[in-house]
Amino acid sequence: MESFGIVFVFGLLSLIVALFLGIIVIKKSSGNEVMVKISRAIQHGASAFLIEEYKTMSIWVIIFAAIIWFIISPYVAISFVLGTILSVLSGYLGMAIATRANGRTAQAARTSLGEALKVAFSGGSVMGLTVTGLGILGSISTYLFALHFLSKTINPLIVITGYSMGASFVALFARVGGGIYTKAADVGADLVGKIEAGIPEDDPRNPAVIADNVGDDVGDTAGMGADLYESYVGSILSGVILGSFAFGISGVKFVYLIAGYGILASIIGVLSVLLIAHGNVNPQKALNIGTVVANVVAVLFMWYLSVSVIHNIGTFFAILSGLVVGLAIGFITQYYTSGNPIKIIAKSSSEGGAATTILSGMAVGLQSTFLPLIFIAVGVVVAYLTAGLFGIALAGIGMLATLGINLSVDAYGPIADNAGGIAEMSGLPEEVRERTDILDALGNTTAAMGKGFAIGSAALTALALFSSYAKAVNLSSINMLSPYVVAGALIGGALPYLFSSFSIMAVSDTANLMVEEVRRQFHEIPGLMLGKADPDYKRCVAISTKGALKNMILPSAIAVIAPFATFFAFWKYGKNALGGLLVGALISGVLLAIYMANAGASWDNSKKFIEQGNFGGKGSEAHRASVVGDTVGDPLKDTAGPSLNILIKLMVTVSLLFIPYLVKLL
Repeated sequence: MESFGIVFVFGLLSLIVALFLGIIVIKKSSGNEVMVKISRAIQHGASAFLIEEYKTMSIWVIIFAAIIWFIISPYVAISFVLGTILSVLSGYLGMAIATRANGRTAQAARTSLGEALKVAFSGGSVMGLTVTGLGILGSISTYLFALHFLSKTINPLIVITGYSMGASFVALFARVGGGIYTKAADVGADLVGKIEAGIPEDDPRNPAVIADNVGDDVGDTAGMGADLYESYVGSILSGVILGSFAFGISGVKFVYLIAGYGILASIIGVLSVLLIAHGNVNPQKALNIGTVVANVVAVLFMWYLSVSVIHNIGTFFAILSGLVVGLAIGFITQYYTSGNPIKIIAKSSSEGGAATTILSGMAVGLQSTFLPLIFIAVGVVVAYLTAGLFGIALAGIGMLATLGINLSVDAYGPIADNAGGIAEMSGLPEEVRERTDILDALGNTTAAMGKGFAIGSAALTALALFSSYAKAVNLSSINMLSPYVVAGALIGGALPYLFSSFSIMAVSDTANLMVEEVRRQFHEIPGLMLGKADPDYKRCVAISTKGALKNMILPSAIAVIAPFATFFAFWKYGKNALGGLLVGALISGVLLAIYMANAGASWDNSKKFIEQGNFGGKGSEAHRASVVGDTVGDPLKDTAGPSLNILIKLMVTVSLLFIPYLVKLL
């Protein structure tokens, strides 16, 4: 039988390969003096923001850790802090390489599209493999330490729940804060630069252009890394809890081995992409081949583990259902964000202007929710029929088993986006910008696919964790005829909308300040529009930083406060009402998240489709309309939407950790 030791080996291997790829990226040429200067400005801006974000977040981490210390256990408080530290570390390390890979990708694009893809994907792979490596090592170390040294004092499952909640805690702050930062800068830069001033995207005359590029890294890289770190750790937690109920220590071992062998499959997939990436390779084809290779290898590993560890073939089909659902969501997302729907939106931009652009994008986003939910529903049924409640957890783990390559594909997008900006600002030849634009357009699609994976896994993981909550509070069923359950479900269904409202309004308020500042500089700095003077980039970076830090607290507080408020508001029936709240939030949150992610990405890519010369190309009325659509979609796809899956799981995790203790006390 396989042992826990092999899991440590795979976790360390993931970090070693990440380090190796990071060294390869650093050794690449960073371009001319102008490119180096721009890249360093982005690095410093991103690092400065993250440090300030972490300072603000640390206050709340300390407060919440103290609450856990006194109400539950000091050991759980320590595991909670460990979860926050490793989550922060995974996001920061991925961002550090991404901000160094951007200029090098632009430089590589001077050689060929394949070389640019190789550099950008290597940079993204550092994020993917760091997240999975730290995620598995932190989780298994916490569990085994608690099992061997603390089991007489506290249940190891409670300790690992604290670790997972720490990862979720950081992820919500990072996603919301980073999302507000990046989209406020993006919206401000586009509205004034593209629409009012009529200058190209990433034009160095635009004062918000550095803040925009910094935002790609703090929101779409560091924020996304913390987000998927949380998803990964949460899926493992659900599997460990339900696996221990179903098969004892063998069930726990099985879950960690799935994650470990999934890392190995991801490394094989990453290396496949790097071997293919050369010359004028089709980037989409290269990334798809790597993803398919990783998943095929993962399926073979999962079969072996099901037969040798659990001796239950049903668990294999449960895992397989998650893999299939994940791939299905990915390809459905790919269609709606890069297929025929974006041409329909582009056509609407040319015929009816901004209004029909927004209407058609909304329609595409709404339609895109149906098939993913069908696949998730079928996956839940298949997983349950083959392996019970443990099967649902396994489906979520199966969906994230190859997170290493899925996140690598996702994280490459912001690097390609930054590379295009550096190419534009440093005046590189047109063919370079054309190559980076190809990578950037694909990056929008891969980012949407990554969000789809995260949302789908959130649904399965939250459902599995909800089952654990029900067991912990002796809730045998959810009675939808109970007024308390219905009331809770209605409140829970409304929470994702309230959360999204706060997030989007924060972007709007900060973007307004950005617009005013960009306009002021255009009017007050002599020679700026003629390229004879430099804009004050730091002022715009400061506006995004202040806006993000100020506005990220309120939305994040919802996830922590809502379970307690619901439990105490309904008192005697609190655990029932809270069960309804979690179900309502799960259903509405998943639908809303998929809608916002896909609508935003389809608006963005329809704009890029027009910029390629279709329907009048850049500067046309269709282009102006598409920019408005892209601006509307930005906070949906990069702020509110991706934060919802964290909201759902954090509420369940808080409930799972605290409410059983409160039930006993009351």
